[in-house]
Amino acid sequence: MSAIIKDPALSEGEMIAQAERALADISRIREGVGRVIFGQESVIERTLVALLAGGHALLVGVPGLAKTKLVETLGIVLGLDARRIQFTPDLMPSDILGSEVMEQDETGRRSFRFISGPIFAQLLMADEINRASPRTQSALLQSMQEYHVTVAGARHDLPSPFHVLATQNPLEQEGTYPLPEAQLDRFLMQIDILYPELEAERRILLETTGVDEAKALNVLTPERLREIQRLIRRMPVPESVIETILRLVRSARPGQGDADTDKHVAWGPGPRASQALTLCARARALYDGRLAPSVDDVKALAEPVLQHRMALTFAARAEGMTVRDAVARLVKGL
Repeated sequence: MSAIIKDPALSEGEMIAQAERALADISRIREGVGRVIFGQESVIERTLVALLAGGHALLVGVPGLAKTKLVETLGIVLGLDARRIQFTPDLMPSDILGSEVMEQDETGRRSFRFISGPIFAQLLMADEINRASPRTQSALLQSMQEYHVTVAGARHDLPSPFHVLATQNPLEQEGTYPLPEAQLDRFLMQIDILYPELEAERRILLETTGVDEAKALNVLTPERLREIQRLIRRMPVPESVIETILRLVRSARPGQGDADTDKHVAWGPGPRASQALTLCARARALYDGRLAPSVDDVKALAEPVLQHRMALTFAARAEGMTVRDAVARLVKGL
């Protein structure tokens, strides 16, 4: 079976050695997060896959499901400089990016100095991102794609690695501004957080309401995270996986010969969805201890990668269909 390899200069032995070391690090990361976050294995897996793939994630869930706690824990465990922005309607772009201030030295000479905003972090938590105005939301567009910001015509590079984990409440619509499609497309995945299982909630009650509460511990450095991210981009991808990704993404677009898609989907995912699936499939494979992704990885990641990159027609919504239903039908047809 043929495979696509990002870096053919890396020998098979070197790949295996680096993968084994990465697996040990990922195991320690999972253990470190599990000390603080109980249950929610799927959410933890998908969030870590997004970070290992070098991308951003949108966490969607009702209040009280530990979205903020998860981001804080990941910052500590991964050793990242983490900062939090509480998005509100009165937040301005300069509150995120920073601004230039005029200073005067002892000789009376005046000059401008740039004071960086909270976006200059390695892990940025954008809390309730849909509460900010479109103008403020757009302040993140350039940084999430190009990893630098432009203020007063001057470019300022962001730290490396740079990740945005944004949260959103799916219930409250009053006083919110839906994220534009261009912004949604920059999130590698949309991760839906559901209520915990019974035993997980029981453990939450016992572990978090006493005198002593488990604390997250650092197990990794930003430099090591970058090494693992580079390793993931070097992992071989079987031709069958590439073909599955192309078939899945293209079948989600109207006008491609699928009658059900034409009827139910107003607009579908672009090439960035294919890129996201390829990267995330690699990261999920390594997360599970494998050196190459499989078709099962693509199927497991289809919903979080595609659901925020598609919109249904009025007829589909009138029938009670959701984007999840549309993605599930496409996955079933693979």
